[in-house]
Amino acid sequence: MKRFYLFLIISVVALILAACSAAAPEPVNLTIELSEYAFSPTEIELQVGQEVTFTIVNVGALEHEIMFGREVNMMENRPNGYSTDMFESAGVEPMVMMETSSEMEMEDEHEEGEDMHDDEGEHKEGEDDEMAMEDDHEEGEDDHMAHDGFMVFLPAGNDTATISFTVTEEMVGEWEIGCFELDGVHYDAGMVGKLVVNK
Repeated sequence: MKRFYLFLIISVVALILAACSAAAPEPVNLTIELSEYAFSPTEIELQVGQEVTFTIVNVGALEHEIMFGREVNMMENRPNGYSTDMFESAGVEPMVMMETSSEMEMEDEHEEGEDMHDDEGEHKEGEDDEMAMEDDHEEGEDDHMAHDGFMVFLPAGNDTATISFTVTEEMVGEWEIGCFELDGVHYDAGMVGKLVVNK
């Protein structure tokens, strides 16, 4: 009978230890810098179950983008995105937040010139500033050619974006990180990194 209780206690302790070891891994907060023509860091390792936040910063003088995938698409003999998108193939929709330098400047200008109306409530100057910013943004979108799959595009000027997601088992394996700006010139120039997902 004593042996039975001893066996039972050992079994319970083993189960508790197994449960502790299967706990979710620590969250990851990582900054990825985009420059001419590289990602820093060049290699990232993640684990299934991790909550991940990438802060993407364009520190270069040119426009850059970031994509995660496998098997480069070729269009007119030029690299043009990935055939397999990491997020799409895993059924994961990452949360993306953008903060551009122009938005930060607008916030500063708004704080400095909060009272831009005269006594009759007429808008004094800059009344079309916000509309002009929206028009510029729409024109800028036309200038940039998008690729298939998940992508974050950052114009030059220290713009920042955050990408948040939870790593799933469908992501296990090795993936590429790439920038395909200027019809794949950035990719050909070596703007490629590696992302490895472990169980």
